[in-house]
Amino acid sequence: MKKTLLIATAITGFAFAAQAAEVTVLGWGGAYTKSQSEAYHKPFTAETGITVNSVDADNPATPIKAQVEAGNVTIDVASVEFADGIRLCDEGLLEEIDHSILPAAPDGTPATDDFLPGSLTECIIGTDVYATVFAFNSSKFDGNAPTSIADFFDPAAFPGKRGMRKTAKANLEMALMADGVPAADVYELLGTDEGVDRAFAKLDVIKDMIVWWEAGAQPPQLLADGEVDMSTAYNGRIFNAVIGEDQPFEIIWDGQVYEFEGYVIPKGAPNMEEAKAFVAFAAGTEALAKAAEWISYGPPRVSSGPLVGKYFDGSIEMGPNLPTTAANLTNALASSNDFWADKDTELNERFNAWLAN
Repeated sequence: MKKTLLIATAITGFAFAAQAAEVTVLGWGGAYTKSQSEAYHKPFTAETGITVNSVDADNPATPIKAQVEAGNVTIDVASVEFADGIRLCDEGLLEEIDHSILPAAPDGTPATDDFLPGSLTECIIGTDVYATVFAFNSSKFDGNAPTSIADFFDPAAFPGKRGMRKTAKANLEMALMADGVPAADVYELLGTDEGVDRAFAKLDVIKDMIVWWEAGAQPPQLLADGEVDMSTAYNGRIFNAVIGEDQPFEIIWDGQVYEFEGYVIPKGAPNMEEAKAFVAFAAGTEALAKAAEWISYGPPRVSSGPLVGKYFDGSIEMGPNLPTTAANLTNALASSNDFWADKDTELNERFNAWLAN
């Protein structure tokens, strides 16, 4: 009954043309898109008859910006990092989403009271809480494995190659935490020239050992192929490689940088009503809980948490593998959307100059 009410609420108020309706959803690929396909795409199509066309990009914010600015929008819904979504919204490139279309929790709690603080904005509807962590290939270490973020930046104790995402975000925060800065002080320090210099100085220590990655599917592959001994990565990608491919990887939660991700609707989306219906459906309590059973990202709704069970194949409880589990938050940092919305361009210019040198 609850499921029926949820679905009915999610699609109430949307009218679709008589011809075959469709919606194009842009995601990140790999295990992430798989989780969304199973939790959102397939059930949405089964309930509404609306076809979901799934496409991927290394960073969906990039093609969204290009399409809207060019006046040639082919995407209806996109999954983006919150800092990117805030910036795109501020630039007028996204549709505002009326929160009243979002389904209430099963007990009737309005969505606006059920979503975690910060996971709903005027243009973004949260879908998950994910973390940038680092992981290592245990087959590469014999009795002396890394245990902290400081170890990732210690080439003397751990001289192997490292993988890192080719961007300033998360790398600078991790560098400061590895250098002894408490998580609570990271953004205050990173907002100063001294703090930025300190972060890059810490990155200098391992610069010659870094293999850069850009797509979320790359770190597990780099680890599996032996191209790196350890790598920063999205926690869900590592989890899926361990569970789904039996890879000998271990996640280090110390120094994790966690953040929200969510759905946006580009300004001028060609299938606007279908896009709104899809976002409303995906924002439902049960849909968000189901997604967390396909990839280890935490749902952003309070009511979804108790519904998250075992991994879809029944092999393992998902709770302990989520970034939001208490034991994994001992030395964790919540990524600052406001900081990166303001500083992304400036710090990535500095980062690219640092790479070139």
